[in-house]
Amino acid sequence: MFKEHEQIVLTADVLGDEGEELKPGDVGAVVHVHPADAAVVAEFMSLDGCTVAIATVLPAQARPITNADITHARTVQEAV
Repeated sequence: MFKEHEQIVLTADVLGDEGEELKPGDVGAVVHVHPADAAVVAEFMSLDGCTVAIATVLPAQARPITNADITHARTVQEAV
């Protein structure tokens, strides 16, 4: 479903690999596709280019970006 380097938009809450809370609307870049498209690993970054989280995302938790999407900013909280 998704390809490496493709941008995705979360459609559900997802926890990053180190407990970071990702929210619907967060945009990430696919860095790995698991066999049979079972899941992808995506990198989520701040607007200044710092990695916020790496997360395993199921196909039902994301969608491809479209030309109707607009950038929106939110402040992330530190994982506990």
